[in-house]
Amino acid sequence: MAKLYFKYGAMGSSKSAQALITKFNYEEKGMSVWLIKPSVDTRDGADVIRSRIGLEAHAQIITPEEDIIQAYRAAGRHDVIITDEAQFFTPAQIDQLRALVDEEDLPVLCFGLRTDFLTHFFPGSARLMELADSLTEIKTVCSCGRKATVNARIDANGRVVTEGGQILLGGNDSYVAMCHRCWMKKIREQEGQYEVEGY
Repeated sequence: MAKLYFKYGAMGSSKSAQALITKFNYEEKGMSVWLIKPSVDTRDGADVIRSRIGLEAHAQIITPEEDIIQAYRAAGRHDVIITDEAQFFTPAQIDQLRALVDEEDLPVLCFGLRTDFLTHFFPGSARLMELADSLTEIKTVCSCGRKATVNARIDANGRVVTEGGQILLGGNDSYVAMCHRCWMKKIREQEGQYEVEGY
């Protein structure tokens, strides 16, 4: 029975690599994969999914206005849908992916971030948390050794950014995965506040 999967993690947790490895595993078994990504993610090229370890593949881009059900039917029959950067899909598009699972008995594997640099849900991720049959955290670590859960946005001087738009494309030069404790400590240090006991 097909399911909607959401595999989420902080920056640098190998989400893209796992998406591409999953694609390879399906194709190795002779199955057809429809690999897609939101058009807003242009960091590695409009239609390229690339991991930090060098894996890459071309994907069909989906614009925010596009109906994913219609795009799937136009692309032809596939055995599975895999998407990277799923947090950038609209809630309506997540509903469409859910419909493909239900109506086409088609597994849909979504890889992406759960929250933004201020620890708020992306709209697409929030809808996935509500609708997915399977939720899996892809773990990574903070520099202190604790589990990283925050996608800290940093500026050119290495300072943690605490305001701005939700979407700013970037890699290791723009984001650092941190645990919540280290993130809060860094913000307090920047603000010149005394360190609170426990932080």
